[in-house]
Amino acid sequence: MNTHADPAIHGTCSALAGRRVLVPRDGRWGVQVAENLTAHGATPVIAPVIDFEPAPDAAALEQALEQLAAGTFDWVTVTSATTVRVLRAHAAKIPETTRIAAVGTATAAALAEARYRVDLMPPEDHTARGLVASFGALHAHPGLGRVLVLDSALAGPTLVDGLAALGADVTRVHAYCTIPVELTPEVRTALALGDIDAILVTSGSVAVQIITQVPDLSADVVRVSIGDRTTEAAEAAGLAITIEAPIRHAESMIEALETHYSQTTPGLVVPDHGGEDTP
Repeated sequence: MNTHADPAIHGTCSALAGRRVLVPRDGRWGVQVAENLTAHGATPVIAPVIDFEPAPDAAALEQALEQLAAGTFDWVTVTSATTVRVLRAHAAKIPETTRIAAVGTATAAALAEARYRVDLMPPEDHTARGLVASFGALHAHPGLGRVLVLDSALAGPTLVDGLAALGADVTRVHAYCTIPVELTPEVRTALALGDIDAILVTSGSVAVQIITQVPDLSADVVRVSIGDRTTEAAEAAGLAITIEAPIRHAESMIEALETHYSQTTPGLVVPDHGGEDTP
């Protein structure tokens, strides 16, 4: 167990002071999360276990984006910031006649940064299930028409099946693939010994890689999931989740982790974050 996570040593009342927290992705997202962890007093360990590469069927993606630009689709669904990066890389044009649905706040923010609008987003449940429910709430419309679903090759059928059940004419095209990244021996050893205090489990893919690469993961390592669907996927893969973020957002994971440690570290009081969806 990490013996350096003593708030008194670090001169702060933060329950995360000195806690080593594994951030399972690098790049801009990883840096932002690491900065947030540092602001909360934690020590981030950026150690990616997954990465992304172009979808194998590049021709299918190119054709779909050409149809998208031509106004063939009534809707396009975007379920991750990674999909937004694909759209930007292809300089994808989305006409005003095609509405854009984002799965959650992080995806919506990425779309806005790329100068794409957002016409629909689930108010609370930022998952494929929540997106289907939001489409279902559009009961005043006679039909959803043609919907382009851009997703990962590992994405489940929830969104496609749900939209089809609502009467949509769905075209699914993989925008990217998720691939594993090998942890360094030092990080694997730290996880096995409990010298890393916690892991941010941001997806089922991350959970699979953690349990695969570190089968002897220490029981002392706290595993915080980004939401109920990720918890289900993680536990199905054999990775027990310790705590679950109430909001599907990295900052919510950090706050949940801070609250968890405040309950196990005597004399600490953690600020009330009010459950807001921190941008």
